[in-house]
Amino acid sequence: MADINLKEVTLIVGVVTACYWNSLFCGFVFDDVSAILDNKDLHPSTPLKTLFQNDFWGTPMSEERSHKSYRPLTVLTFRLNYLFSELKPMSYHLLNMIFHAVVSVIFLKVCKLFLDNRSSVIASLLFAVHPIHTEAVTGVVGRAELLSSIFFLAAFLSYTKSKGPDNSIVWTPIALTVVLVAVATLCKEQGITVVGICCVYEVFIAQGYTLPLLCTTAGQFFRGKSNIPFSMLQTLIKLIVLMFSTLLLVVIRVQVIQSQLPVFTRFDNPAAVSPTPTRQLTFNYLLPLNAWLLLNPSELCCDWTMGTIPLIESFLDIRNLATFIFFCFLGALGVFSLRYPGDSSKTVLMALCLMALPFIPASNLFFPVGFVVAERVLYVPSMGFCILVAHGWQKISNKSVLKKLSWVCLSMVIFTHALKTLHRNWDWESEYTLFMSALKVNKNNAKLWNNVGHALENEKNFERALKYFLQATHVQPDDIGAHMNVGRTYKNLNRTKEAEESYMMAKSLMPQIIPGKKYAARIAPNHLNVYINLANLIRANESRLEEADQLYRQAISMRPDFKQAYISRGELLLKMNKPLKAKEAYLKALELDRNNADLWYNLAIVHIELKEPNEALKNFNRALELNPKHKLALFNSAILMQESGEVKLRPEARKRLLSYINEEPQDANGYFNLGMLAMDDKKDSEAEMWMKKAIKLQADFRSALFNLALLYSQTAKELMALPILEELLRYYPDHIKGLILKGDILMNQKKDILGAKKCFEKILEMDPNNVQGKHNLCVVYFEEKDLLKAERCLVETLALAPHEEYIQRHLNIVRDKISSSSFAEQPVSPAGKTSGLEGDKIPTENVKEVRSEPRPTQIIKPSDNKSQSKSNKLLGKSTDKETPHKTTKEIKEIEKKRVAALKRLEEIERILNVAGNTVGVI
Repeated sequence: MADINLKEVTLIVGVVTACYWNSLFCGFVFDDVSAILDNKDLHPSTPLKTLFQNDFWGTPMSEERSHKSYRPLTVLTFRLNYLFSELKPMSYHLLNMIFHAVVSVIFLKVCKLFLDNRSSVIASLLFAVHPIHTEAVTGVVGRAELLSSIFFLAAFLSYTKSKGPDNSIVWTPIALTVVLVAVATLCKEQGITVVGICCVYEVFIAQGYTLPLLCTTAGQFFRGKSNIPFSMLQTLIKLIVLMFSTLLLVVIRVQVIQSQLPVFTRFDNPAAVSPTPTRQLTFNYLLPLNAWLLLNPSELCCDWTMGTIPLIESFLDIRNLATFIFFCFLGALGVFSLRYPGDSSKTVLMALCLMALPFIPASNLFFPVGFVVAERVLYVPSMGFCILVAHGWQKISNKSVLKKLSWVCLSMVIFTHALKTLHRNWDWESEYTLFMSALKVNKNNAKLWNNVGHALENEKNFERALKYFLQATHVQPDDIGAHMNVGRTYKNLNRTKEAEESYMMAKSLMPQIIPGKKYAARIAPNHLNVYINLANLIRANESRLEEADQLYRQAISMRPDFKQAYISRGELLLKMNKPLKAKEAYLKALELDRNNADLWYNLAIVHIELKEPNEALKNFNRALELNPKHKLALFNSAILMQESGEVKLRPEARKRLLSYINEEPQDANGYFNLGMLAMDDKKDSEAEMWMKKAIKLQADFRSALFNLALLYSQTAKELMALPILEELLRYYPDHIKGLILKGDILMNQKKDILGAKKCFEKILEMDPNNVQGKHNLCVVYFEEKDLLKAERCLVETLALAPHEEYIQRHLNIVRDKISSSSFAEQPVSPAGKTSGLEGDKIPTENVKEVRSEPRPTQIIKPSDNKSQSKSNKLLGKSTDKETPHKTTKEIKEIEKKRVAALKRLEEIERILNVAGNTVGVI
């Protein structure tokens, strides 16, 4: 085996860079969304051990919805990317390109085991530029193929060194091979197939046996005419070690998936659920189809599921001819490589092994997979194809007549493949470009129409998205997910009637429950979201809440472990004023997933409704333990601490609000509540700063405007408060407390009695029974020297609040003044200048106004679930993992509850204000 030199490495790396430089400008698309953007295993806050408990997509292996794809080492490299650049896609694509260059260089070294130097470089170049690899290299999730291939080839190269002098066994390379096989398998499952290649290499390459020789030796041994040769015994020992190691890895792998295969639908792989002989004919046809993609990668598609490849239902189907020709050609190569000795047959044999053995896990021969054709699984098999092509070219170019022509053809193939790869990379720039390029190749795949719709939906282009979703229902009328997508889009367009009809159509396509049979065995769990979506839609109608609850309960009856149904039902029960039942629903969901921060948050909201603040705070804290950056838990736990009145909790409340504004720097609510905390702590300048920041972000922030004005009035800056109050009353002309404070400042600071009178009169126009406003107006009458009118006013005020001692006291003072003076002849002098009377200043409220907007203590609830995922991996991200909006203003149901609570709180404030604040002592 010749070593590779620096020139060869430079050439390979340069070609890879030239072909894939533009992949650096692509985003996260297709499966990248589930594996990268929605995968919490990438976050530093997730314990490393979780990577070895979850599948490739971040779903626990124990859950039925898991795809059972166990690739923790690949996820670990994603996590390293996240550590350095978080979710900036360029670094992810750069690392993929580097890994592809590494694989190409190692492949060159493997090629030199079977080809001459020139042919080895050609095979490596062809592998480096082949367009079939764009999905594995440009698609970030293709890193599983790249990493697995690195250790796959390294394991094989290690094994080639296990033969010592005189055919002795060198155990160190064998031990290293076993370790590398395990590592390759932890990157992707197909890594284990390198053991089969090592076995073939040992028997037919290292030992030089041919199939006839093996048959002859075995026949003589069984007839007792000869013993097994020592060299063959050595070979058997090595093979037994390899096979035992492989068996051990398989057992461990089965234990990891808990002896469960993933659940796929007939849409993912239609042939897998088809009867005989349709299933066998279609699966066999897929083999020549994959070979054709290697030979002619002109029409590439990111998704080959659903109706892309029609089923072969008859022996008379013309496509069976392609299957027959493929197996004849493959058989001829197999016979040639196994029967005849020589370097050429050995090269062909190893090429066939590299093509066939790594493809077996994706072939549907032993177990069904969740796709029909996947270009990225051809990454390793293409190595055998490239060796075969390079070997064939070597044979042709050795003939002087065809030498120049062979070079011309080879140059054209490599150049056109490189151009195709460069062009194909741009298809992966965005989801829209990717799925539109796929529709050019195949228009019979409903998932492609759905995914284009999803891409447009993400851009809020609902009208265009609807057209693609509707087309998906025409292409595949029985696609439940497509009808769900149509329903969701109609809902986004506020066409609720059509949305309900679409959801009902999707629901009608669901199979009926068979007593005693597990529902999940017959349909993808994701399709059960139709009940959630439909219930979420109809519960907007207050008269249909029971109907919505029935849908949630129906989903739970189908799958008692359907976590999202419990979550949604809990929210509905809270809306129906049934907090105890809501608590039961959330506790049931927590039994299924105790590490879900959103669930602990929702349970905390239930405890708030149950008036159990201590329990609520405990649950908020539990949510923050699981997710220290949980925005709503940070915010609402801080408010709860603030409202508790416990001084010792204020520092932690402040710390959490600071964390909240770090996560949500554009949310004025965080700054406002920091201001309120500062007011509690008598830190006036700090409170002023936070209030101003809140108003800068939200100019019409009612509570921030009022409390800033209140702060100025309490710190002898009444004239600074006036423009703030003017701004407040411009947005909210009916703000009673603002009018009271403005009237106070006008009368006591500006000496504008007429302006103050207008403020108080306006209050009484809106609320004739407002004791505070009416009492203040009585003070104005006194200032106007109309003591008789002031007396009548106070009598009316006392009738409204007969138990308020201060009103009676003020009335007695006025009557005393009337009786001691002749008011018919002489006007009364203004309060404050009359002997024996107390000061005339009208004090402001000493109770700060709470936020006029309700706190965002909304339940974290699901959106309408995208039933047709953009990938084969259907995560429930949208079902149980959606980020809620900042305030309950956007969630009407929760807003009503919070507004009701706010009214109760303001009523208490009103009583406190009247009881504790004499508005003017006459």
